[in-house]
Amino acid sequence: MRTAVTERLGIEFPILAFSHCRDVVAAVTNSGGMGVLGAVAHSPKQLEIDLDWIAAETKGKPFGVDLLIPQKFVGADDGGLEVGSLRDLIPAEHREWLDGLLAQNGIPPLPEDDAEAVRSYGGMRVDPRSMAPLVDISFAKGVSLMASALGPPPPWLIERAKAEGEVPVAALAGSLEHAIRHDQAGADLIIAQGTEAGGHTGEVATMVLVPEVVDAVQAPVLAAGGIGRGRQIAASLALGAEGVWCGSVWLTTQEAETSDVIKDKFIAAPSSGTVRSRSLTGKPARMIRTDWTDAWESEPSPGPLGMPLQSLLVAEAQSRIARVAAKDEGARRLSTYFVGQIVGSMNTVQPAARVVLDMVEEFIDAVERLDGLLQD
Repeated sequence: MRTAVTERLGIEFPILAFSHCRDVVAAVTNSGGMGVLGAVAHSPKQLEIDLDWIAAETKGKPFGVDLLIPQKFVGADDGGLEVGSLRDLIPAEHREWLDGLLAQNGIPPLPEDDAEAVRSYGGMRVDPRSMAPLVDISFAKGVSLMASALGPPPPWLIERAKAEGEVPVAALAGSLEHAIRHDQAGADLIIAQGTEAGGHTGEVATMVLVPEVVDAVQAPVLAAGGIGRGRQIAASLALGAEGVWCGSVWLTTQEAETSDVIKDKFIAAPSSGTVRSRSLTGKPARMIRTDWTDAWESEPSPGPLGMPLQSLLVAEAQSRIARVAAKDEGARRLSTYFVGQIVGSMNTVQPAARVVLDMVEEFIDAVERLDGLLQD
């Protein structure tokens, strides 16, 4: 397949796979697409380890890194606050309510060493101070793409990427306004992400958003949101996109680090089984609907905090839930994870390479069918 994206990135298929799992990243890159490692929760040491491993597995093939770079977050005026200072900003009311939710569901505390590790870690890295080493490591390891989520790529990132060998910078947009801002900021690729997508997403559907963005920006566009099959790739290219950005579909692959509890929920879930919730990060993100998301929307809830306070508040709680979810019904009911509406089609566990091949084969069938409609 030849599009502006395959030409720019040096890949066979215009399929970019976002995943927090290095095994998925390597598998998709080796299958002719491009894996992109979601590194917002990585420590610098772990990112270095994972990128070295991916590079060894892919043997020179291209892969990328995705970081969250929001324009607005608590402490932004100071370049980001230390973890301890941020924790001091979490209201006691929120701590007490969350403790009550966990107690009501019988969730035991973490062993003290594990709890201390979670508290000192700091959750997602979304400020310049904590992101700087992740950016440095990404470029040092020779990534072929840098993706900037939750805001236009800042000038320093654009300049750094050009200086590091014209590394393309991609930016995710959930609205036409955001896409135009990304384009004006100098993004090399615009990812038009419809509300069907898992994780942080807007409110406009992919079918509407993609052609709007294609018509409004100069940069090539990747379609995202509800894409996990070849027919959806064909539809995306028909809308004017030069490729697709997929995330959720990899969560039930054999390589994915998704827990068995979450995989089972995904396999059983219908496409209507997700919800946009601020309960994990403080910003609207689509995830599987569970007792956790319902609780945060209930009348007694104090409501989610802003980013990054919400992720700091719930990090230990999520670790406690995940630790016992395989054997505890209360924890199983609370367990949630980011996923898009494509979850209704994620009905089997199979290798990531098989997913790529199925996409390409179905894409070819779809194009041939469309071509047949024009035959005499």
